[in-house]
Amino acid sequence: MLVKDEQDVYDLLDTLLREPTQFWDSFYKEHKDKDIPFFCDRVDEHLKKYVENKMIERGRVLEIGCGNGRNAIYLAKQGFTVTAVDLSEEAIRWATQQASLQNVEIEFYCDNMFNLKLPHESFDFIYDSGCFHHLAPHQRITYLQFLHQHLKRDGYFSISAFKEHGKYGGSALADEQYYIDRSLHGGIGYSKEKFQAIFHHFKEMEIRDMLHTHLADDEFGLEDFIICLFKKEY
Repeated sequence: MLVKDEQDVYDLLDTLLREPTQFWDSFYKEHKDKDIPFFCDRVDEHLKKYVENKMIERGRVLEIGCGNGRNAIYLAKQGFTVTAVDLSEEAIRWATQQASLQNVEIEFYCDNMFNLKLPHESFDFIYDSGCFHHLAPHQRITYLQFLHQHLKRDGYFSISAFKEHGKYGGSALADEQYYIDRSLHGGIGYSKEKFQAIFHHFKEMEIRDMLHTHLADDEFGLEDFIICLFKKEY
C-alpha cells in the first residue's frame, strides 16, 4: 500500500487492528441463545436516568453499535426519532425484528459507523453502548471527528465502555503495544482520566461506574463498566 495522505495512514492501521465484520456476525449468530449479558431487552440504567431526569430532551438520536436494538427501542418508545447502526448483519436483523414486534419505527443501517453518509449536525444525542472500547487507538481521532460532524451544537453524547482491568475486558496496555501485538486483547479499558483527556473539547456532564446492583427490572447494568456523558458547546 502506498501511503499518500492521512486517510491512507488510517486505512493501513485498520488492516492491523480492525475486528472483521465476520467476527461480529458469527458472534451474534452463534451466541444469540446463550447467556450473554447484553442479549436482553433491558435499557442501560444511565440512559433511562438521562431520559427520565430530562438531562436528554426528546429529539433526533443516533445509536452506534445498536446490537439487538434494546436501547434504540427504548428511545423510540420515549418519543425520540431514532437512527441506529451496527456492523453486523445478524445484529441488525435481530434489532429489526424486535422493533417490529414492539411496533416502533427506527431507521437501521448495517455499516461501519465511519462510512455513514448522514447530514451534518443533525443529531441532538449520540449514544454508544459498548462500541468505543473495540476501536483501535487511531480510530479515536476519527470518532472525535464523527462527533463534531454529526452532533448539533448543545447536543450530547454518551459512552459506556470497559473499565481498565475489568471482569469482561479492559486492557490497560500503552497504545503502542496494541500495534506491536496486532491485537486489542478483547477491548481497551478506560478510566475517568482517559475519558477526560480524549474528550477535553467537550463539556463533562458525568463520568462514573455503571450501576449493576439494585436495578429496576427493566434496567441493565454491568460491573467494571464506566459511563460518561458529554455536551458539545460549539
